[in-house]
Amino acid sequence: MNINWANVFDVMSLVKCFVVGGIICIIGQILIDKTKLTPARILVLFVTLGAVLGGLGIYKYLVDFAGCGATVPLTGFGYNLAKGAIEGVQEMGLLGAFTGGVKASAGGIASAVLFGYFASLISKPKMKKQ
Repeated sequence: MNINWANVFDVMSLVKCFVVGGIICIIGQILIDKTKLTPARILVLFVTLGAVLGGLGIYKYLVDFAGCGATVPLTGFGYNLAKGAIEGVQEMGLLGAFTGGVKASAGGIASAVLFGYFASLISKPKMKKQ
């Protein structure tokens, strides 16, 4: 059985994923280094931005282009919440607006809580100097 690895791994999709995810992370790092925003506010900003762009239908084009490079960062979490809420409204009406986002993001939320707990056990958090 011969496997053609060129067909298994599309190199350009990996490059696009890496570049887009990297740019999102660079923006976050610049915000941390050059502003007085706390990491928590930057987190909320990224999730909100992803939700707004997802709700407007703009973020979908970035997801189609970059795949996981756009869905793994925090903006992708916001996009997933908005997408789930929109689908929930279509299926269940107004109640779906509240349950759809959480339902669509349940796996990400559970893993964030679990790995956040593990990180808190092994790290020593520091407050940002004002």
